[in-house]
Amino acid sequence: MAEQLAEAAVADTLRKLAVVFADFEQRLEATPLIRKLTRERFEIADYHAFLINLRQQVKDGALWMSRAASNIGENHLELRSTLMRHAVTEHRDFRLLEADFVAAGGALEDIQSAPKNVGSEALSAWMFHEASKPDPFGLLGAMFIIEGLGSIKARPWGLKVQERLELPDEAVRFLLYHGDNDAEHMKEFEEMLGMVLPDPFIAERIVTTAKVTARLYALQIEEIAA
Repeated sequence: MAEQLAEAAVADTLRKLAVVFADFEQRLEATPLIRKLTRERFEIADYHAFLINLRQQVKDGALWMSRAASNIGENHLELRSTLMRHAVTEHRDFRLLEADFVAAGGALEDIQSAPKNVGSEALSAWMFHEASKPDPFGLLGAMFIIEGLGSIKARPWGLKVQERLELPDEAVRFLLYHGDNDAEHMKEFEEMLGMVLPDPFIAERIVTTAKVTARLYALQIEEIAA
C-alpha cells in the first residue's frame, strides 16, 4: 500500500513538473538569444556570450548539490549519496565548457574573468539559499528543470550551433555531452522522488522550487546580449 501511494505521488508530481517545464520552454524560446538560434541568425559572438554566461551556473551546480547533500539528515542517506555522486560527476563540467569556448575562438581569460549577469546572480543566490536549508528536498524541482533542459534541448542546440557556425566537434562538446547524459539523470530523478514521497508538503515544495528555478534560469538567458 505504501509503495502504491509513493508511486502515485511520484506520478502526480511529475505531471505538475511537466506543466512547469512546458511554460519554461516557452519562456526560453521567447528570449532574444534563443530566437536568434532558432531563426538562424546566431553568430559566433552569441555563442561566446552564451558560454560565458552559462559557465558560472555550471560551476555552481556541483557546489550547491554538495551543500544540499550535507544538509540531508540520516533518515535519507540514500538520497544524500545520490546527490554526492551527482556532484562528483559534474564538478569539472565547467572545464569542458571552457574548452569549447577556446575551441570556438575565445580566450580562456575572457570566460574565466567574466562577471555573472543579473539572472545568473539571482539563480546562484537562490540555489545556495535553498541548499542551505535542512533536508532541502525542494531542490529536486530545480534538478528537474536544469537536467530536463539538458536532456531535451542541449543536443539540438549544440547541433544547431555547430551547423550554423561551422564549428568543429570539440567546440560543442559540452552541449552534446549533456544532451546524451542528462537523459540518464532524469531516470535517476524519478528514483530520488520516490525516496521523499509521498508527502504533500514536500511535493508542493518541489513544484514551487521548480517554478522559481525556471523563472530565474530564463532570466539568466534573457540577460545574455552579444
